[in-house]
Amino acid sequence: MIPVLLFAVFCQIKVKSSFNRYSRVKGSRGMTGADAAYQLLRINGIHDVKIKRISGSLTDHYNPKTKEICLSEAVFSSTSVAAIGIACHEAGHACQHAEGYFPLKIRNAVIPATRIGSWLGIPLALIGMMLYSDTLIYAGLILYGAVALFQLITLPVEFNASRRALNTIEGNGFLDADEYQGAKSVLTAAALTYVAALASALATLLRLFLVVNRNRR
Repeated sequence: MIPVLLFAVFCQIKVKSSFNRYSRVKGSRGMTGADAAYQLLRINGIHDVKIKRISGSLTDHYNPKTKEICLSEAVFSSTSVAAIGIACHEAGHACQHAEGYFPLKIRNAVIPATRIGSWLGIPLALIGMMLYSDTLIYAGLILYGAVALFQLITLPVEFNASRRALNTIEGNGFLDADEYQGAKSVLTAAALTYVAALASALATLLRLFLVVNRNRR
């Protein structure tokens, strides 16, 4: 678990440092994050998604239920390279939703099981060990396995959203060449956090499996 935890910490530091660095670099076109998201939606023929400002830092997300792109204060009205990259990434998720992107559908389908698994998976397996109940043990392992599955499915969804964002930024001149590289650096760093989340989930599942087998000897 230690290497995985260190990798996760590194990824969080990398995201924050990249965001802070490119938040100070202003785009030459003066486009805000909200403008960039709106333009990406328009280019893809999407007119029923709202863009709204929310509080917090790096809290940006797309809500498929309400069809809203929620951008944090540091992204919504900022003209920075980082803001444009992040806003376009979230708009990329809106495009996925509009076209019925299959991996996104699968991820949304396993969310209920993931929520249950994150709360009950490990406790249920540990209770099963104490009660010598194979049923509870494997139920816990399966439930927590849903968490790892969710993280695995999340990777192509996030990578695809970033690819859509970067292709649109580059192809439509949202940023110049040097600025584009800054946006790419921010999104690449953000993608690493999802890799770290998957590694953490798999390591936890493996550790739990090994503990169960050790206690059954």
